[in-house]
Amino acid sequence: MSRFRVITVARQYGSGGGPIAQKLADRLGWDLLDNALITRIAKAAKVDRRVCEKYDEQMDSWLHRLTKTAYGRGAFEGVADSSVFDGDAMAGLARQLIEEAASIGNCVIVGRGGQCVLQGRRDVFHVYVYAPLEDRIRRVREKFGPQHATSEIIRASDRERAAYVKHHYQCEWCNPHLYDAMFTSTLGEDTVVDAVLAAMCISPDRLKVPEDAYAQRS
Repeated sequence: MSRFRVITVARQYGSGGGPIAQKLADRLGWDLLDNALITRIAKAAKVDRRVCEKYDEQMDSWLHRLTKTAYGRGAFEGVADSSVFDGDAMAGLARQLIEEAASIGNCVIVGRGGQCVLQGRRDVFHVYVYAPLEDRIRRVREKFGPQHATSEIIRASDRERAAYVKHHYQCEWCNPHLYDAMFTSTLGEDTVVDAVLAAMCISPDRLKVPEDAYAQRS
């Protein structure tokens, strides 16, 4: 029987890590915390969801951090409206909700430093998904259009995610020691999902897909 109750999925921008996380959640019948996490944070902070989207996995500007330090405002205590909500507040609430979700279990957590927040837990399986730049450009183009599918935008998004993890958790985002397994999505989403479940020692009778369909799927 598998000891794992939670999966975290870190991913390069445009690598397909999100769909892989969705398939893992679907196969296991677990909750997916990706966009749903933003909704929960917005509710907890009592701010508009669009405000949370703005700060999701984003670093506050240097000037904003300097001003906040100068005026002594805390990271997220007492957040009640968008005037006192920022990237640090977003990250703080994300951490709290990730810890709460892990304590309940049966969930797949995408990004937001989950691999760092839950690093010490033996019941969490940490996955990193990557892909060649040309594949990522294609994925972004198909989802968001050609204006967003440039190597500069994609690399900038990776730098933002790395900076977020470094600032809030003092971890190197690409450090292989943070993860139990690292996969290229060029293997195919289903192949990666199968490999993760096998590595977690998840038996077919725990999956939502019948065993015969699982074995025959291309």
